[in-house]
Formats: sequence, structure tokens, C-alpha cells
Amino acid sequence: MNTKRRWVSTLDWLPRYVVVAVILLLVPTLAQAVPSYARQTRLACTACHVGGFGPELTQFGRQFKLMGYTMKVGNQATLPLSAMLVESFTHTSKAQPTAPNTNFDTNNNFELQQASAFLAGRLSDHVGVFAQATYSENGGLLGWDNADVRYARMFSHGDHTGIWGISVNNNPTVSDVFNTAPAWQYPYMAADLAPGAPAAPMLFGGIGGQSIGASAYAQLDGKWYVEVGGYRSLSVAFLNHVNAGYDGKLSGTAPYARVAYTWNLPSGDFSLGGFLLDLKRGLVGADAAGNPMPLAGPTDHFSDLGLDSTYQYVAGSHALTFEGLYVSERQKLNATFADGGSSHLHDTLQSFNLKGSYWYRNTYGLTLASFTNNGSSDRALYGNQGSPNTQGGMIEFDYNPFGQATSWKEPDANMRLGLQYTLYSKFSGLVHNIDGAGRNASDNNTLYLYIWLAI
Repeated sequence: MNTKRRWVSTLDWLPRYVVVAVILLLVPTLAQAVPSYARQTRLACTACHVGGFGPELTQFGRQFKLMGYTMKVGNQATLPLSAMLVESFTHTSKAQPTAPNTNFDTNNNFELQQASAFLAGRLSDHVGVFAQATYSENGGLLGWDNADVRYARMFSHGDHTGIWGISVNNNPTVSDVFNTAPAWQYPYMAADLAPGAPAAPMLFGGIGGQSIGASAYAQLDGKWYVEVGGYRSLSVAFLNHVNAGYDGKLSGTAPYARVAYTWNLPSGDFSLGGFLLDLKRGLVGADAAGNPMPLAGPTDHFSDLGLDSTYQYVAGSHALTFEGLYVSERQKLNATFADGGSSHLHDTLQSFNLKGSYWYRNTYGLTLASFTNNGSSDRALYGNQGSPNTQGGMIEFDYNPFGQATSWKEPDANMRLGLQYTLYSKFSGLVHNIDGAGRNASDNNTLYLYIWLAI
């Protein structure tokens, strides 16, 4: 049931290319009058990002975020606004049994995947913001996206220096500075009109956009990073106003913790860390008008533990980055089991993701990645063959024509052309006949082409 409320009803009937044209006409005006991070710091986008522009952060980019997005050069008054547009094409090896959404076909779909506006930059000496609103043709809605407001300061004690801060945000891991964090991990753009893994741990956006949280963080000597906070559910009324989903009300405060240690190396660094998220959430019902409402009764309990590691090498024209993340989730499905939605009271889920990228002159990029999702067999929970086990790999080629510090109109002109292929060796626990109707895992293999503009 779609319970989201529409902000701009005209977007539902305007042709895609009219919407694109309007955005492209407006964006140049915004670019001249409302600069964002690069215009605030008067630095090239490559100072903070590997590969021309976001979201993969360099060492300097991590520090900029930890300092609350507040670094500024000069006294020129600026409005911290920016915009982004993504148009994509999606093809699966075999047409899907049904169309992924209304106004789309079972295969070969063009889509205005994202049109986003950002409030992103310095608000005062110690306060900065990253807030995103996004329209997507898949659903036809404009709503809030990731949001992160920070207060940060530097400190020193004896021979030690560091940064401490407070982040108020709407998605666990949005506040993180490493690209192993699920909110920022690869793939940075991916097809939303193709089949995907049937399940993922809660850390992977399970309460993103539906909750509000606050965390305190500190970095010591550029090495240790620690963050501790908690999240609570937002009201259904508010979520309807911002067109966010609603999957159930959290019981109390969900604790979140993050720790990482970074070794600084010649021309790069290596980090090792971990995540923790623990939450209890109830089921969703509906009122007489069909609007979602929390149900009284037992709650499901999800406990996520994650381990991650990153390596980054940037020297001259070459950049190499590697990221790995393993998350294990324990589930006690008190509410779902009592409601008949699961076959077992206790289930588990594991996710393992690896990714490596090479960039030449921040212009030409190659990425290889693999993913594995495994978990308890549960026919009532997962349907079909009753298994979440899905694994495969990805390869992506990228071209950024304006990816260098000396590029035309830097930092106002940013464009990425991406060609991505996702292959599945297993889907829902099977290789062949994954749906009982003759569809194979490889039939979900996806070719995805996108153009990503940021300004």
C-alpha cells in the first residue's frame, strides 16, 4: 500500500522530458547564485572526492565532513544550495513477469531516477548542514532524503588533537565519513527498476528517513573515530508530509555505535572498524481511510553487528580504493511470528560486500564489486523458495569529462556517464527456476546506463 502523500501533483502528469528541461533551465541560475561545498571552500571537487565528484571521500573530504561542513575561504556571502539530476536506462536479461511500477514496461525502461535539491554547506562558524529533497519518476513523489545537521569543534590536550561534534540526522550511518557505511557504500547509483536481493540487515537503510537521531562523535589524532547515538521513530503524520515510507514504530530509542581506526600511509590510508545497531519495531496496520498506523502488541527485535575495512591510495593521476563490509543480524520476530508472517521466531541474516575501484585522472573509472546475502530459510517470511540467499557481482565503467581540477567550469559543471552490469549467480537461494515458473537467477542480470549531473 502506498501511503505517501504527493507534494507536487503536476509532476505525475508532466512528461519526463518536460521535467528534465525545466530543471536544466533552472539549474544554471542556481549555480551562479547559490554555491555549495566547492564554491564555499573555493576548492576543486577532487579535493574532497575520488572520481571527480561524490560520494566517495578523500582524506581531506572526511575531515571537511567531520568539521561540520564549515570550512570557508573568503568573506563572500553564499547560499549553500546545489542540485543533482540522474537519468537512467535499465535492461534485464529476461523481461520481468510484471512491470516494476506503473508507467513502466517489463523491460528496457528509461527513467528520471533522481532530481534532487540540496541545502549543503556552512550555516555558522561551527554549524553546517547536508539536507536533500528528491523527486523520482518511480513513484512520482517529491520527498525528503538524507539529512545531517552538525555542530563541530576542534580540541587539543597535551600532545593530542582532535575534532568533536554532534550530528542530528535521519538515517543511521549518514553521519559516517567512510564509504563502507551503508548510506554511502557502492553502488553509488543503481537500477531501481530491476530485481534486487529479497532482504538486507536493518543497518542497510531499514529505518532510514523514518527516524530521527542524534549522535556524538570524536576523532583523535586523525586515527581513532568513535560515534555513539540513538534513533526514534518520527510520527506518521510528519512522514506523510515529507513523503517518507513507514515500516513500523520503533520501541523506545534504538542505540547506534561506530568505531574505526585509521593508519595513515604514504599517499593513502587503511582503516578497520565496526558498527552496532539494535532496534525493536512493531507492525503496521491501517485506519479506516487506509492510512498507516502503528499496531499495539509485541515488537520484532533486530541486532546488527558489522565489521568494515577501507584502503585508499591517491597519488598523481592514479587513485585506488577498496572497501569491505560484513554485517550479521540476529532477529527475534515476536510480532511477525505471532501475526503469521514468519515461520520461525528466531532468524538470522548476513551481508558481505566487497568493492575495488581504480580512477585515472579522476576521469576514467573502473569498479569491480561482489555481494552475498545469506540467512535463515523462512518460507512465510520470504515466500517462493523461502530463502534470502542471493549473491553476485558488479562491474562498472565511468567517464567524467570534467573530472579534473582544471576542467571547464570547475566546480560548477559535474557529469558522470556510467555503464554498470550486475550479474547473479544465485537468487532467493536458487540458481534455476527461482520463482517456480522457469525464471533463472541469471535472468535478473541487469545492464544499467546512467548520466549523473551535479551542479
